[in-house]
Amino acid sequence: MDFDYHFGNDYYKYCGDTGIKSTIYKILAPEQSQDEQPGMEYLMDPLPIFDNPNYKGSGKLKDKVAIITGGDSGLGRTCAIFMVKEGAKVVIPYKDEDKDAMDTKKYIESLNGECLLLKGDLRNKEFAKEIVDSTLKRFGKINILVNNAGVQYQQDDLTKITEEQFEETMKVNIYGMFYLTKEVLPHLHSKDSIINLSSITTFYGDPQLIDYVTTKGAIVGFTRSLARNLALKNIRVNAIAPGFFWTPLQPACWVKEKIPSLGSDAAMARGAMPYELGPTFIYLASDDSSYMTGQVLHVNGGQIMG
Repeated sequence: MDFDYHFGNDYYKYCGDTGIKSTIYKILAPEQSQDEQPGMEYLMDPLPIFDNPNYKGSGKLKDKVAIITGGDSGLGRTCAIFMVKEGAKVVIPYKDEDKDAMDTKKYIESLNGECLLLKGDLRNKEFAKEIVDSTLKRFGKINILVNNAGVQYQQDDLTKITEEQFEETMKVNIYGMFYLTKEVLPHLHSKDSIINLSSITTFYGDPQLIDYVTTKGAIVGFTRSLARNLALKNIRVNAIAPGFFWTPLQPACWVKEKIPSLGSDAAMARGAMPYELGPTFIYLASDDSSYMTGQVLHVNGGQIMG
């Protein structure tokens, strides 16, 4: 992998008007697609920028243990790397993206971090128990749970969403999160944290992601209810609703022609690379957000405001 990226606006290519906006906007990637969900990071062009070499950890998560579902790639990979930089040990449950998972593990180890990979299906509640048991056996505790894994399918209208697609989206995005949170919860204590990944699409209702939006809206409700339920135990539960980030989920979901325009309707007129979300994970996982629970943080370049 090539990690020698440039950070800042000079990285992004400029493209003319597409009809979405009447001004020039920046794009992250040319047309491309993948055939399977949730996608493979090593096949993307360009490769996502998942680490900011200028970010220096200060021990905010020293000796903490974090479980990060889908941490093999995309936003989960960035979360794992930033948490390792802050001193955490990470456990990464993933589906079948073996190369991405091993690349992430090697990168974490190059930072002198510890990473446990666990391959399995989050739709299976027995896998949730295996994750918790394996984490406790390896590290002896759990302090942070990041429910990040998810699938996303593009369909033009509700009638085209098959029963099989609806069930998979619900089971991966909601059931898997519920099963794992339930298994993890007895092992969390005061000052520990749960972070759930919702989506900007929940707040504007993407017409081509009806089943996905349904699950991401449910995650907001789950976050708020669980936050109230655990507040007196000082276990905080918050969510992030990212805008368009260049992750494997995008080419695995959208028709290839849509890729160059994704993110162009944000106020900042661009999409984002995963590393730009890294500090948000640290904020919610650390004592920096000690008085925050039940909240949804919007990191979307100004696409949704208020």
